[in-house]
Amino acid sequence: MTLLVTKEAPDFTANAVLPDGSIETLKLSSYRGKNVVLFFYPMDFTFVCPTEIIAFDEKISEFEKRNTQVLGISVDSQFSHFAWRETERKNGGIGRISYPLISDMTKKISSDYGVLLDEGVALRGLFLIDKNGVIRHQIVNDLPLGRSIDEAVRMVDALNTFETVGEVCPANFKPGDKTMKTSREGLKEYFSK
Repeated sequence: MTLLVTKEAPDFTANAVLPDGSIETLKLSSYRGKNVVLFFYPMDFTFVCPTEIIAFDEKISEFEKRNTQVLGISVDSQFSHFAWRETERKNGGIGRISYPLISDMTKKISSDYGVLLDEGVALRGLFLIDKNGVIRHQIVNDLPLGRSIDEAVRMVDALNTFETVGEVCPANFKPGDKTMKTSREGLKEYFSK
């Protein structure tokens, strides 16, 4: 696996199914000016994957309030993504989610992000990309371990707070919590309150 934090996010152009159901070409760098949560999942029509995709969809307004675009990506075709969106949740589908699903049929994107397994599917990688296209957070789970969408929202909050206030965010930071200056005095001040 490749560590990409602090590096520019590998750009890509790929087919995607958009929230309105249309299939179009999407370019990652077209989202500059917004944060992006780019998450990889193994395959369509599986088991843990729909729980994550639907959980992201249920929190989409939280990401939008934070000027953050959510993008899902797997090695399936855009046609598989479309069919999965058109299948009701009670029948194993994900329904009409409100963010794009990207096709990585060539597996180049998964490889560029360091999440491609030898079996040809991606691990559950999540990358928080800032407004300038720099990766600020990365986490990768093995196939059987679903992610916390609340943690993804919390990381966006921490990044936005750091960019706004200019101070760092300590463990378990949530909006409204104390931030801290990066100095011995800042550390003393943080723990003295």
